[in-house]
Amino acid sequence: MNPGDLIVTRTLRSDLCYAEELTFFRVPCFLLDRSAEVLRRDSVIHFSGASGLAALVSRFLSALARTSPSQDPAVGRRLALNTADLVALLMNEVHERSTAGSVDPGRELLLRIQGYIQENLADSDMSPESIARAHHISVRYLHKLFQADGTTVGAWIRQHRLAACRLDLRRQHRAVAVVAQSWGFTSPSHFSRLFRKAYGLSPKEWQNSGI
Repeated sequence: MNPGDLIVTRTLRSDLCYAEELTFFRVPCFLLDRSAEVLRRDSVIHFSGASGLAALVSRFLSALARTSPSQDPAVGRRLALNTADLVALLMNEVHERSTAGSVDPGRELLLRIQGYIQENLADSDMSPESIARAHHISVRYLHKLFQADGTTVGAWIRQHRLAACRLDLRRQHRAVAVVAQSWGFTSPSHFSRLFRKAYGLSPKEWQNSGI
């Protein structure tokens, strides 16, 4: 690695040689969304900080590392989310380059469907039937696309709704039931059970934890 270079990895590797001065940033995968998929193929991704988007992200992270933590929790959370967005943007650039010229039609359709689902997460009436109908495919083929990606339609929707609720519970400090309903969960008690199972805390505990 040269000064200003970046690496992205799922876990710290003992077989990598790290520089004497290196700053580590931990970014939850759910904040990277689809751009995190490239990490499934590559355990370590190296970015040259000499030019392009990587250089901009590198300079931002370097400045952030030298900045004293904000005493205002709201400012800190906002800064953390913006940082994750920049990393996701950088990862997405790699993902697009790796798939250019060799696009699998099924994969392309799956990504388009996932984008559609994200745009309609708040719709509690969204179902495999309505999603398939919107894309002119059968429900069976829709399930097949998600199974090939190692998940199910319902699990993918649930995961992203929970992630959206998780962020909103911190950013807006609204009632748990209101946040759940705004992201398509019709039963607050069912939402609370799913949230605890996914994150190990109840929605209210997460909202008040400051983690």
